[in-house]
Amino acid sequence: MAGCENWCFFLTVCAVSVFGTNAETIITIPTGRLFTYELMRETFQSDIDPRTHLYVGHFHDDPIIFKCNLQNFPDLPEWLRFTQRHPKDNGFLYGTPVSPGKSIIEIHAVNKRSYDTAKLILVIKINEEKMLPYQAEFFIEQREIEKVLPPSVQGEVKRDLQNLWKTEALEIVNITNALDRGGRVPLPLATCFEGVYVKVGSEKYFSDCLLRVLTPENQRQCMTLPPRDCNFCHFAKNCSAKDIVKPPGGCNFCRIPSNCITWCKTELFDLTNPEPAPPAPTMGSGILESGGDFDPPESPPSRDFFPDYIVTVIVPLVIAIILCVLLAYIMFGRREGLSKRNAKTDQIQLYHHHTIHGDTDELRNMAANRSAPLPLSTLPMFNSRTGERASPLQSDSVPLIMAQHDPYSDTLPR
Repeated sequence: MAGCENWCFFLTVCAVSVFGTNAETIITIPTGRLFTYELMRETFQSDIDPRTHLYVGHFHDDPIIFKCNLQNFPDLPEWLRFTQRHPKDNGFLYGTPVSPGKSIIEIHAVNKRSYDTAKLILVIKINEEKMLPYQAEFFIEQREIEKVLPPSVQGEVKRDLQNLWKTEALEIVNITNALDRGGRVPLPLATCFEGVYVKVGSEKYFSDCLLRVLTPENQRQCMTLPPRDCNFCHFAKNCSAKDIVKPPGGCNFCRIPSNCITWCKTELFDLTNPEPAPPAPTMGSGILESGGDFDPPESPPSRDFFPDYIVTVIVPLVIAIILCVLLAYIMFGRREGLSKRNAKTDQIQLYHHHTIHGDTDELRNMAANRSAPLPLSTLPMFNSRTGERASPLQSDSVPLIMAQHDPYSDTLPR
C-alpha cells in the first residue's frame, strides 16, 4: 500500500512537471477592445509545488515574480504591457491591440523563496473588428492601475460610465497608467495616487452630460483651477470652492468616491469625422533649377597677427621669466648661509652638535664591522670644571667633554 502511494506521488510530480509547468493557453480577442489577463499566484504556486495537488490545504504564501516576453524576443509586443506592484501581488497583462495577428507570450514565474520556476505559454489571437465610432477618455484620480484592472473594479467603473453615457452598449477600449502619459510620481501620502486614464467607446452618440464638457463655461472653470501634484481635497476641511470643479448638474453618477472622474481631463473623440490626411508631397524631377553661374565669395582681407602673437606668447613668457627670477632670489639670495649661522651659535652648542654627528657615524661603522675598536665614549673622560677623570658608566655627572682647552670653560656655572 505504501509502495502504491509512493508511485502515485511520483507520477503526479512527473505529470505536473511535464504538463503543468509548460501549459499553453489560447485566447481570442478583437481589435480596439481592452485585453486583460490576470496572473494568479496561487495557480503558479500549485504548478511550482506539486504537493498542493496531493495535500488539500497545503499552500505556501511565497513571493512570486513574473517575467513576460514575446516568444523569441526580449520584450512584449508594442500594444501589451505588464504590471506587478509587489511579489505578493498578482500580475496583470493588459493592452489594446490595433491590428489583427497572433502573439505568443512566454510567462515565467519565479518563486523567490525556493527559486523554482514555472512556465506558461499564452497564445493571443487577434481578430479584426470595427472600431467604436464614439469614444471618451476619463481620468480617475484616486485609483492606481493594479486596482482598476481586476474585472470586478472594471465592472464598477463601467456601470458608472454607462449611467453617465445613458446606454448599456458601452465597451472599455483602453486603460492607461497616468505615469505612462507623462504624469508625476505621487507623494508617499495616503491621499495621493498615480491616477488612471480609462477610455470607453460606444455606437451611440454622446449624452448631454458628456457634451457639457465642451461648453465654454466648463473650459473656463478648468482654466482657473490651480494645479496641484495630488488631490489633497478629499476631506472637507482641506477643500475650498476654488479647488474643485463641480460636475454639471445631474451628471454625477459615481457611486464609489474612488471611481469619480476628473471633469477637466475628460476628452471626447468622434471617429465618424476623421481628420483629413495631410497632402502627399509633390514629386519633382530631381534636377535643380538653373540659377545662373556660381559666383564664389571674394577672399577675406589680410590681417596682421603680430599683436595677437605678442598678447598670447610674448606677454606670458615675460611674466614667467619675472616669476622665475623672483623665486630664485627668494630661494638663494635671502638665505643666511652656513658660516653666518655658525657665527651666531654658541661654540659649546656647536661642539655638542658635532659630537652627536660623530657618535652617530661611529655607531654606524661599528654596526657594519664587528671588529672595530671601542668607541671613544667608553674611554676615560674628565670634567672640564673639576679636572676629575672617571668612566661614563660610573659617573652621574652631565655631559662630559673630551680633554681639550675650552675657551668657554670659565663661563660655565660652578
